[in-house]
Amino acid sequence: MLAQQRQAAILERVRATGGVRVSELAAEFGVSDMTIRRDLETLHERGLLAKVHGGATITGPGSTDEPGFRAKSVRQPAEKAAIAARAAQLVRPGAAVALSAGTTTAELARRLVDVPGLTVVTNSLPVAEILHAGGRSDQTVVLTGGVRTPSDALVGPLAVGAIRTLHLDLLFLGVHGISERAGFTTPNLMEAETDRALVAAADRLVVLADHTKWGTVGISSIVELSAAHVLISDDGLPGEARRVLGERVGELVTVTATGTPPSGGAAE
Repeated sequence: MLAQQRQAAILERVRATGGVRVSELAAEFGVSDMTIRRDLETLHERGLLAKVHGGATITGPGSTDEPGFRAKSVRQPAEKAAIAARAAQLVRPGAAVALSAGTTTAELARRLVDVPGLTVVTNSLPVAEILHAGGRSDQTVVLTGGVRTPSDALVGPLAVGAIRTLHLDLLFLGVHGISERAGFTTPNLMEAETDRALVAAADRLVVLADHTKWGTVGISSIVELSAAHVLISDDGLPGEARRVLGERVGELVTVTATGTPPSGGAAE
């Protein structure tokens, strides 16, 4: 078992029981007490649990928390609409693009329904449904297989295997969190692997993330900040975030949320 997988399992145990002991975890995972202590230290440094003598206890919601798609879709709707509108300007007729799972990428899908000759690869069930219901007849939508997550993403070996055979012009990536230290992150280990496959398949990476994602850290890093050719966020982004991101990503674009309802496309 990889360290990240073991740490995710430890977090699940802490959340389920409220606390864990080093000796019990070492026996369960077949590793040394020192290995478990290092795992707990790593999780403690990320603010995911509290270390105590001989073990660890829960600290509250952590970076394995994964809200469902519907719950996330009502958060920052104006910001997501503005980000999606700006992202749509990067798409040209006849392009082959990928949209990862996420509510902001779903907003983008609504703005791509009229782009001629577009090929869209996605591991998002909502994105595929939006384009299937409202898209043009000359568009092609490729939905990967895989295991469904709470955020309606398809992940795992089937998704990764399909994506690795493709060569794409653009990837629009939605993320759970952005951190100077951890980069772009997700609370789902298998989704991180699937997202990395999408990044590898695309010539350019465009990350879509509203300002609330800054400072949030999921358990698994997708890629470092410098991997993004473009990051589109909103003008609620703090000054420190603008400084860090301006230095790390290829181009930082901020948009102003207007509260305008999403345009075009099919409703979910």
